[in-house]
Amino acid sequence: MKTLRRLIYGEVLIAVAFVTLSFLALFFFFDFVDELQNVGKNGGNYQVSHAFSYVLLLVPSHLYELLPISVLIGTIFVMARLAQSSEFTILRTSGLGPTLALRNLMGLGLAFVVLTFAVGDYLSPFCDRYGQLLKSRYLGQITVGQTGAWLRERQDDRSYAVNVSTLTPEGNPKGIRIFEFNKDGQWVALTKAEVGLLSDDEAWDLRNIERNEVVRQNNESALARKHADSQRWPTGITSEMISVALLKPERMGTIDLFQYIQHLSANGQTTQRFEIEFWKKVFYPLSCLVMVVLALPFAYLHFRSGNIASHVFGGVLAGISFFLLNNVFSYIGNINSWAPWFAAAAPGMLYTLASLAAFGWLVLRQ
Repeated sequence: MKTLRRLIYGEVLIAVAFVTLSFLALFFFFDFVDELQNVGKNGGNYQVSHAFSYVLLLVPSHLYELLPISVLIGTIFVMARLAQSSEFTILRTSGLGPTLALRNLMGLGLAFVVLTFAVGDYLSPFCDRYGQLLKSRYLGQITVGQTGAWLRERQDDRSYAVNVSTLTPEGNPKGIRIFEFNKDGQWVALTKAEVGLLSDDEAWDLRNIERNEVVRQNNESALARKHADSQRWPTGITSEMISVALLKPERMGTIDLFQYIQHLSANGQTTQRFEIEFWKKVFYPLSCLVMVVLALPFAYLHFRSGNIASHVFGGVLAGISFFLLNNVFSYIGNINSWAPWFAAAAPGMLYTLASLAAFGWLVLRQ
């Protein structure tokens, strides 16, 4: 059994590594060429070395996105080649039954699941965040749209709508506007700050502040304006929450995204889109298992009279259709308010059932 695993695992690992490196090199080249157009901007501060470093920091994100499809292509190639050379037939006559073959390949798939999870939940978010801060340090500030990011928070009988225009190269919010409302939903104050320094005790240290507050006396209202150099504002809004509002939710780790969903839910904001992204991050590493199950039936095909290229190409198309369906289900689930876990898991369940059905049919036919 050890010899069998060494043979199949070694072949699959080499094939997957080769496919992954090829894809990463291709994406690195395209990203670098695209990033060269920014070289020389912002007074010449952004140079080729900065562009190279930024594109290099995008590699973990591409690795996370490409691992399942690389696993599919590499495993299909190995299974088809073993079938063409009759090696898999010899393994079957030596006692490699369908259940044992599936179990061994699933064990390798679990290793890819762990790798995909580690890259997507730890390495990719860290590199993405550092890359954005590196780019903003030399090219400009991180911003989105015309008004920046909007967040909401409740504190006791007050609610706050927080607008952040940009992030500084250090990752602190800049161009801050805090709209304050009372328990009846009436606007009572607007606090403007040039920058906010984030601390570890759930507070922002606001700098260069202008506060406009409605003062009501004797059934009359007046607007009072105050200025201050600094002010401490207690809040549960973290830098990760600002990043996801300014950037993309898929750039966050699973735990950070879950905490952001909890924050939105506690403040009465819609969470459907982010819940779907959360469950996609949970189920996405498991797509490596779907890919190896999808590849196993190729070992039971006969290739003596033809080339394996057409079958490998067909398998690749099946894998691409899986990822397209995965994205389509996310949008459909968001529009139709499907259960987030179902919208994220449905494509994987459908393709797993189809793969097992094809595998069972080929085994019975043989």
